[in-house]
Amino acid sequence: MGKIAPSFVTIMFAMIICLPAVSFTSSASEPAAVSKELKQQLLGSSVYIQIFKEERTLELYARLQGEYRLVQSYRICEFSGGLGPKRREGDFKSPEGFYTIDMRHLKPDSKFYRAINIGFPNDYDKSQGYSGKYLMIHGACKSIGCYAMTDAYMDEIFNYVQTAFIFGQEKVDISIYPFRMTEQNMQRHRNSSDYNFWRQLQPGYEYFAKNRIPPSVSVINGQYVLSRPPTSSAPTSQYAMTKSDALAKTE
Repeated sequence: MGKIAPSFVTIMFAMIICLPAVSFTSSASEPAAVSKELKQQLLGSSVYIQIFKEERTLELYARLQGEYRLVQSYRICEFSGGLGPKRREGDFKSPEGFYTIDMRHLKPDSKFYRAINIGFPNDYDKSQGYSGKYLMIHGACKSIGCYAMTDAYMDEIFNYVQTAFIFGQEKVDISIYPFRMTEQNMQRHRNSSDYNFWRQLQPGYEYFAKNRIPPSVSVINGQYVLSRPPTSSAPTSQYAMTKSDALAKTE
């Protein structure tokens, strides 16, 4: 067999290293954002926020014809404490869970430019004895338990939320997840001490992924549960527990 020319080897090596890297970390594909024109038109519509820690992503959605469309996906500049819920004041952890805010949670004069208080502790956090206060989504790029978005990103997020309130939205839901809660990602984190808590969050993630409507979540017996069952066409998580299931456990 003849020798392979050095130039051929060099070319092949260059082709290999230029191939796109393949990620073996499973995560659901991010939805496509609306066009710039539609983005402006959605200002004043009802909004919904999702946060994913591992992906360092905040997603802002606005309602259009009965479903919520992605307005913009923003990279989180900083959060603290890694994955898992905030449990006590001073642990420097950024919260996870389902939160609901109103106009009173907006802080236009925050020392970190503008801020949205996420409402920690919520009913679930209180049921677990968790403590902490002033947990925010805010500007700048410094965090001791908050989600820092930079001033430029926070300006846009704050504007959409504030305008939604002005146009009549009474409550805004904020769902904060450790990661995109696919079955594959759940299996990847199955040995975590927070796994049982994350199982409570997964049905809410799945409900929105399928229906594009924010999940209605209650706290019953110290657990997050969907307040209404998914529609017949929605996927049902092996972990899903509806409100009726939780109530049955108390009988």
